[in-house]
Amino acid sequence: QVQLLESGGGLVQAGGSLRLSCAASGLNFGSTVMSWYRQAPGKERELIARISGAGNSYTVQSMAGRFIVSRDNAERTVYLQMSNLKPEDTAVYYCATADRAYWGQGTQVTVSY
Repeated sequence: QVQLLESGGGLVQAGGSLRLSCAASGLNFGSTVMSWYRQAPGKERELIARISGAGNSYTVQSMAGRFIVSRDNAERTVYLQMSNLKPEDTAVYYCATADRAYWGQGTQVTVSY
């Protein structure tokens, strides 16, 4: 049974930073491409970044430079380091397998003015 468990969300002031974690179980993590998505209120879920088992990553251009995806295969965890956060980054953040077959439950990030 595949499980993805996000953590690290919370309330942060604009300009602050957060690191989200996603712990995976039940899959061959080291060979699984993982993704981060977010969904803001009233908006569609959008891709943030993805990372291969070898660590090759892609970040959506609008978030590149502020958001960095990484992973630790030994810990079976993928991370999203977010910096210089803005109120418009407020959303529920999800990790998922890149094929979108499996999703975590999401973690809320709220950025205040």
